[in-house]
Amino acid sequence: MTMMLKVDPLNPNEETMKKAAQVVKRGGVVVFPTETVYGMGANCFDVNAVLKIFQIKKRPTNNPLIVHICDFDQLQDLVV
Repeated sequence: MTMMLKVDPLNPNEETMKKAAQVVKRGGVVVFPTETVYGMGANCFDVNAVLKIFQIKKRPTNNPLIVHICDFDQLQDLVV
């Protein structure tokens, strides 16, 4: 299922943001504009969600994706 949610970046609606968060929590992919390109986001701990991004981008799985974190402490969850 595809849905489009419009967000005012200067005044984001809390309910809209909660809907987007639920998509990610359920293994979905969200697309969002950045300063230069559109980005895709998913739960990096959900293998199927990550594979969806590779499929959407038609990108080989040996070409890595970027993972964004909010602070240095999150790094501990991602590396060994």
